[in-house]
Amino acid sequence: MAEPGKYIYCIIPCQKEHTFDVAGMGENGNMVHTVSCRGLAAVVSATAVKQYESTRSNMMAHERVLETVMEEAALLPVRFGTVADSASSVEDIRKLLSVRFEEFQKLLQEMQGKVELGVKAFWRDEKAIFEEIVAENVDIRRLRDSIARKPPGAVHFERIRLGEMIEEAINRKKAREAAQILEPLRRIACDTRENPVLAARIVLNAAFLVDKTREPEFDRAVTGLDGKLGKRIAIRYIGPVPAYNFVSIVVNWQEIRQEIR
Repeated sequence: MAEPGKYIYCIIPCQKEHTFDVAGMGENGNMVHTVSCRGLAAVVSATAVKQYESTRSNMMAHERVLETVMEEAALLPVRFGTVADSASSVEDIRKLLSVRFEEFQKLLQEMQGKVELGVKAFWRDEKAIFEEIVAENVDIRRLRDSIARKPPGAVHFERIRLGEMIEEAINRKKAREAAQILEPLRRIACDTRENPVLAARIVLNAAFLVDKTREPEFDRAVTGLDGKLGKRIAIRYIGPVPAYNFVSIVVNWQEIRQEIR
């Protein structure tokens, strides 16, 4: 029995129906194929109608399909977990492609010949960074020394203030050191996205949209930064990957169905 829904991975330029040699989402690993309309196609696989949780295995299955499709075509990633969930799911997908045709065409033109490359940077030695901050900041040293001379019960608010001052100093240092990495890479990239850094030792988490013709130049720039900063900062270089940080198609099926009426 056919699955009642279609899981959508991405939008690609495609004139004819096409299949891809990769297993789709879900336990059945259904065939990944296209649903086409007007020279565009959604890359889909049959699926049970359900909400997919953002587990590691599900995310990896979604990304595996996109990376396979990326080898053959420019693509627009569709938000993880997007399912056409009606009995007429194929028709709904064709309506989506028709209603948003101009938007998708424009985005595909912008993404043509480009890839996303990711750069993450980490301080290798957090203790050494903390010692630098204390050495560089007179006010932090004075407050730290003042706290050390007082009974523990009498310095509650001073400790809070010291923590705030250290956090502010860390953020300033991160910004300065991230700029050293960003500056040469931005000159090569078409666009840049800086993502939040959620751990103390992470200096930078950025994505770069790079023309494929300049990818070797970008590679050399990252290698140069690693050679220059490697004793202090570890650089993790990721890609090429689909342009997750620059395009994420969100589908509202209710709006699509109303648009056609």
